[in-house]
Formats: sequence, structure tokens, C-alpha cells
Amino acid sequence: MLVLGVDPGLTRCGVGVVEGSAGRPLRMAGVGVVRTPSDADTAQRLLAVERGLEEWLDRHRPDVVAVERVFSQHNVSTVMGTAQASAVAMLCAARRGLPVVLHTPSEVKAAVTGSGRAEKAQVGAMVARLLRLAEPPRPADAADALALAICHIWRAPALGRLQAAAARQTSAAGSATGGAPGRLPGRAAGRPRSRKGSST
Repeated sequence: MLVLGVDPGLTRCGVGVVEGSAGRPLRMAGVGVVRTPSDADTAQRLLAVERGLEEWLDRHRPDVVAVERVFSQHNVSTVMGTAQASAVAMLCAARRGLPVVLHTPSEVKAAVTGSGRAEKAQVGAMVARLLRLAEPPRPADAADALALAICHIWRAPALGRLQAAAARQTSAAGSATGGAPGRLPGRAAGRPRSRKGSST
């Protein structure tokens, strides 16, 4: 499986590509950052993010795109930019028919370090260790993007089993409510119809 991880942001959008499968050694196929000038118009910055991500998608042809799920922050302007960049990443993937998965920061930290409250330095160190790199990628946005890709590779089998179980449950519920064909409502099976005027 080849996963493109995206740590969304307007000023710096981290991008990392990891190849591997659960229980097997992982390989980094690429890592970098899509940058936009902070003084540019928001629409132009989003266009630059799109172009940058399209280049990464063209170059690596991933099987799936993993994007960090945006959560509420105190800085509203920051979270808005992050959400906008996240939407661009999902749009780029959807345009190509690629599946998109969202992972929260705590899910990524827990998958990579074992703790959902790990610091960025810990995440970077574990990413370097798991991918056999000499040092953590810089800036931290790049390391976070690789962590997203690693997180999905390791969580994909469990997510697949959950989706399959949910599909079976939905199918079973639909069969149970469908009823037996040909039976009139309101009549119990095998009960004879009463006739007027019959003696007791």
C-alpha cells in the first residue's frame, strides 16, 4: 500500500509518502512541504496548495490519501486556514477517485508513539526510527505528514474489519425488516378466518 499523508496548512502543508503494510517494514517514498506566502490572497494560496498536491499525486500515484482531521483551536483564523487546505487535499484525491481517510492528531500520535499526548519531537523521532532515517524530517509539518501515512497503514486492517462488520449488520437489519413475501398484514399464520353465523 502506498499512502500519501497530508498535514494541512496554508503557510506550510506537509506531504509525506510511505509504502508498506501492517507488520512489515515501512519505506519512505518522499517527503516535503507545499508553501504559500502569508501575505497572498487566500484564494491564490489555496490554488497554490492544490497545484502542489497535484504534483505529488502525479509523481507518486498513491493508493489512498490520509489527511489530518481538523479539530477546534483557540485561534479561529488558523483553524479556518487548516480546514480550507484540508478540503483542497480531499478534493484533489476525490477528483482522481482515490479514497480519503481522516485521522485525528491523537490517533496519529497513539499509532506512532503509543501515546495520544506525545509531543511533536517524540512523533518526529519515532517517524525517523520507523522509516530508518538519519534524523527527523524538517519542518515538523513534513514529519507529521509521514506520521499520518504510517498511522493509516497500521490502522487500515482494523478499519477494514470494522467497515465489513458494519456492512454485514446493515444487510442483516435490512433482511429482518423485509418480512416474508405474500403474507397479508394483520393476520397470524395458520389462524382460520371466522365465519358469521356459525354455531358455537
